[in-house]
Formats: sequence, C-alpha cells, structure tokens
Amino acid sequence: MKYIHGFRNPAAAAAIADGIRSVAASLAERGISPNIMEVCGSHTMAIGRYGIRDVLPPNVGLVSGPGCPVCVTDPGYVDAAIDLAGRASVVTFGDMMNVPGSEMTLSECRARGGDVRVAYSPAVALRMAEADPSREVVFLAIGFETTTAPAAALVAEAASAGRGNFSLLTAFKLVPPALAALLADPDVRIDAFLCPAHVSAIIGSDAYLPFSGRRGVPCVVAGFEPLDILMGIDGILRQLAEGRSEVENEYTRVATREGNRKALELMAAVLEPCDASWRGIGVIPGSGLRLRREYGRFDAAARFGVEVRQGRMRPGCRCGDVLKGKIRPPDCPLFGTGCTPDSPVGPCMVSSEGTCAAWHKYSRLPRADGERRTLKGEA
Repeated sequence: MKYIHGFRNPAAAAAIADGIRSVAASLAERGISPNIMEVCGSHTMAIGRYGIRDVLPPNVGLVSGPGCPVCVTDPGYVDAAIDLAGRASVVTFGDMMNVPGSEMTLSECRARGGDVRVAYSPAVALRMAEADPSREVVFLAIGFETTTAPAAALVAEAASAGRGNFSLLTAFKLVPPALAALLADPDVRIDAFLCPAHVSAIIGSDAYLPFSGRRGVPCVVAGFEPLDILMGIDGILRQLAEGRSEVENEYTRVATREGNRKALELMAAVLEPCDASWRGIGVIPGSGLRLRREYGRFDAAARFGVEVRQGRMRPGCRCGDVLKGKIRPPDCPLFGTGCTPDSPVGPCMVSSEGTCAAWHKYSRLPRADGERRTLKGEA
C-alpha cells in the first residue's frame, strides 16, 4: 500500500504544485504556454478525480489523447462482433457492452437474444471453450499493449492444447504509432507527452525516444496517483524551461527502459504489425497487431467469414476530435445533453477511461452568469 498512500500525500502535492507554478511563471514570461497531452484514459480520470487541472497555472494546458482502448475501437468492429453473436458465444470486457456500433450496441444485441457474455479476464473465454468443445467461443480482443500480451498468451495456450473452438476478433492498437500520427497532424498542437503507465510497463520508456529525439517533444512516463501526475507535469515543464527534450521515467517502481521482455517476445511470436482503424481518427499505418499466419485458425474474422468494415459514427458525435485533443468534451454540442453516461452517443462517454465520461463526472464548468456549474458526480 506504500505505493498508493505514499503518492497521495497532500503536503507533498502542495510542494510539487508550488514548483509547477514557479516554473510555469518563468515560461509565461518567455511567452511559452505548453500543451501537455496525457495519453492514457486512466490519467484523464485521475486528473479529474484529484482536481489537478485546478492547481495548474493558466498557461499550462492539459489535453486528452487517444489512450482509451474502448473509445478508439471502430464502430465496424462492434458491428462484426454483433454478427458473430448469432453464431458463437461472444465474450468481452464490460466496457465494450455499451459502445455504439453503426446500428446498436452489444448490450442491445444481447437483449435481442445475441449470445454476448461479460468477463473480467480473457482466460474465461478459453475456459468456456474447454468446458464445451461443441460451443464456438470468440473473445473480443481489443486494447493496447497492456492487454495484448495476455491475449497472445491465450492463443499460444489454445494452440498447444489443440483447442479448435476458440478464436479472437482482434482490434489491438499500438500507442507509439498513434502518437506519431498526432504529431504529424497540423491541426493538433502537442508540446509534450505525459506517457501512459501500464503501456510503458510493457513497451518500456525507450519506446518514446523517437519523439524526444528527432521531434524534440519532452516525454515523462508517470503513474496514476496524484503525486505521480504532478511530478510528471513538473518534469515536463522543467525540460521545457531548460530547453531539453528527453524521456524521463517517473514510474520506475513498475516501468523500465526496456519494458517487459517476456511479454514483448510473446506478442512478437503470436502477432504481427498491421494497419488499424481508429474511431474518429482513421487508419493509422502500422498501428495495429493481427495474428500471424501460423495462428490464423484462431482469427474469428477469417474463421466465420466476417469482414470488419469502418462502420458509421453517430450524427453529431465529436469523439474523434476529443481523442485527438482538438477540442475539450464540453465543446461537443452533445456533451451533457444528448450524450450522457446513461445515454451515450459516443464511446468517450461510455468507457471508465473515456475523456467525456471523466469530464462529465468531475469537471466544473463556468456558466454564462460567471458562476461555476457542477456536473454530475461533484459535491
């Protein structure tokens, strides 16, 4: 518990915040107003929960990135999963249940008789296949590097056991190619990255060297506790003040420079890079992973002849712009009115890591009369 309580110390947080304000003031005198992208959805939630935006100076901006795996899953993938639910037992994480497809959600599909089941671990899907060899079981394998390695391990286990009724519908995403795509977008201004904790534990902090080196973008890997995030922001601002662009690892208690070699080797043995479609962003070359040819029998799309198309976004939803950091959630006309956690239009309002869900739960927005408007979830 020291890794939790030790990073929630109010006195230490106040001291770090004072340091942030001091460095930010020196940047402001030089006309520098940095935009820091917190890549991970868990960072976005923690920033809202602990009120970190409230302690930052006006010239320091935090923008949310595409680090919510549910949010970037294309609606066409949901459509394909719904198709499979009529021919197999589809097993998924709970966050996927209310993600909109082109016509409906998996939750609505289940209500109409589709065989959709929620599990906390992908291992549940393989156990289901083992328990009933006559049942076809498909696991919805989405996510970033953090959840990719366990899914790859299941495929290796299924191959070793000769399990013929288990398969994956893959939509794996890789974080570094997405960051490179955002930096190449002329409509997005990013001065530094607050890099994700769990993903970095797998890929290692050295994965961000291309951004700090050739592109001159400071990167700091940070954990999810309030002191983690504050120290990450402080480290970024000090780099900017000193004219440096390096990769710093604040999360050394978990993440290393080289990452988890065993997990990386397993992923490389079972999966290979491919282009991937990101909801609201488009296709990013080399940003996905698919099963290698030797594991093709575990590919649900090929097994059932299902084509994963791009799908249709719901009208008015601006999740894509939110995921790119182009707008804040309140800038979407549907936010808090037509789109709420109880009735989401876009996936950013669905997931527990979604940017819109975080803002709806924790953010206090100014009203036209100058007073503060408290959103659902605030005292």
